[in-house]
Amino acid sequence: MGSMQEMDKDESLNVYGEPLQSCSEEPVTGFFRDGKCNTCREDLGSHTVCIKVNSDFLEFSRSRGNDLSTPMPQFGFAGLKPGDSWCLCAARWLEAYEHDMAPRVHMTRTHIRALEIVALEQLKEYAADLN
Repeated sequence: MGSMQEMDKDESLNVYGEPLQSCSEEPVTGFFRDGKCNTCREDLGSHTVCIKVNSDFLEFSRSRGNDLSTPMPQFGFAGLKPGDSWCLCAARWLEAYEHDMAPRVHMTRTHIRALEIVALEQLKEYAADLN
């Protein structure tokens, strides 16, 4: 297996079929740590949903065994706090949705491949960037 640079990114389109916008540079996010919710064959978790972090979601995620708020400096991870944006696994977002704990979604920053796991209508219910 090659380096991250050698992996083929899937076409960078959002859920509307438009160019994918950056999710977050601070903290830097994404499977490729390029700030975008890009994905590829090697991204088994499908880190494709750009969320706006809130405290309820952080607590829900911790209760499901995925602590996103505790800093892990050994991995260059400062821990997430409410207000941050983050590329979340589509299945984790769907799980939170099913428990009424889903965070808001930045639609123009969410990769089109998220739609393989989550319905567009479900994402739209939590859209942070719809007019």
